[in-house]
Amino acid sequence: MLLVSVLKRAFDHIEIKSQSKLVYERQHTQQPSFDFLTGLTESRQTAIIKELRDLWTHNSTALEGNTLTLGDTHFILEEGITISGKPIKDHQEIMGHAGAIEILYQSLNQTVTNELCFALHKAIQTEIIYDIDKPYGAWKNRPNGTYTVGSDNIPIYLEYALPQHIPTLMSEVIATINDVKKGDINVDNAHKCYAKIHMAIAHIHPFWDGNGRIARLLANLPLLKSGLPPIIIPTETRREYIQLLAAYEMAAGPLDNKSGAWPNLQLMKNFEDFCFECYKQTKQIISA
Repeated sequence: MLLVSVLKRAFDHIEIKSQSKLVYERQHTQQPSFDFLTGLTESRQTAIIKELRDLWTHNSTALEGNTLTLGDTHFILEEGITISGKPIKDHQEIMGHAGAIEILYQSLNQTVTNELCFALHKAIQTEIIYDIDKPYGAWKNRPNGTYTVGSDNIPIYLEYALPQHIPTLMSEVIATINDVKKGDINVDNAHKCYAKIHMAIAHIHPFWDGNGRIARLLANLPLLKSGLPPIIIPTETRREYIQLLAAYEMAAGPLDNKSGAWPNLQLMKNFEDFCFECYKQTKQIISA
């Protein structure tokens, strides 16, 4: 019963039919129409949407430690069968992320708001935690940070934006997402838009948990709205990815209402180049 309540509370299109079978169900909405799918048969469009869903979900959750493979991810989302020997929590994360992608698709024609950010957080945050210091579907209310190792091999503590600065900083990020028009980005410069949104959210860290997945979801929204496929960060690049985020955050310094979400965009060049390389994987799927 606990698992049932977890999934129902996270999003309403996942059900548990029995203790051994979990079922992911797309909401009854029309399949999104993207420019990059133009000219393909309906069956091929559906296949590509599913392939991107599986890759996106697998890599984004694997970056956070999920142990399920790409094959496991596809099997769970298509067949609804649990993988023997794998934690239920890992299954929940897979279904939660797939549900978050559905939420993005449903919001393509809508203005981005705080409520969308909260809905995405509820979708991916599938574990019930009764703790007032760990808000569910709301901005964090306690400071947080992480340790990293600098170029001189000395541990450094990176403090993310303090709770009192989150509303202003995220309002800036959300306004930037909403300001992107369909003609503003294309397949050649999409990585720059993605990198900018992603880096800001990762640097702000507006939630107590799930910030990486939220950043990788929201940063793709302008691309999807422009008819472009998403950028997917491969799990194989995890170390480089984390190092690039940390290097930028150390160079840019802590964020607050005065600094804004992007104190120095010139520091983002290395991360932009990294995102450009990551986009090649998606491009290969489409060109195939």
